[in-house]
Amino acid sequence: MTDKLTPAHEDYLEAIYQLSKNGLEPVRSVDLAAKLAVSKASVNKALTKLKKVELVEQPHYGDITLTSKGCAYASGVLKRHRVLYRFLVDVLGVEPRCAEVEACNMEHAMSDDTLKRWTEHLDSLYGSNDKA
Repeated sequence: MTDKLTPAHEDYLEAIYQLSKNGLEPVRSVDLAAKLAVSKASVNKALTKLKKVELVEQPHYGDITLTSKGCAYASGVLKRHRVLYRFLVDVLGVEPRCAEVEACNMEHAMSDDTLKRWTEHLDSLYGSNDKA
């Protein structure tokens, strides 16, 4: 897999994944900019990096699509986000808006191995959580 990206690049991948309906549809740059509340220039800069590491494809001024590698990476980021969010809200009782922000910050620091172990532990305590 690709070396770990910056949190900002992971946010771009996660947003593309969500906008593309789990990697199935192309995404317009303008929609990505709106979702992340950034400029189109910022989107173009981030896409340059994501294309370089072969996580996204975009023909000149065309729609953005995730590569299979990009789709796998983005779905992992989103899964970490969802597990953290559910834990913060359901187990700790954190207010949902606060949990959303904190899960977004925390998702970038958690490895896939830690996520797997955390999920298995929570499943052993509370049963499988299909929301994650």
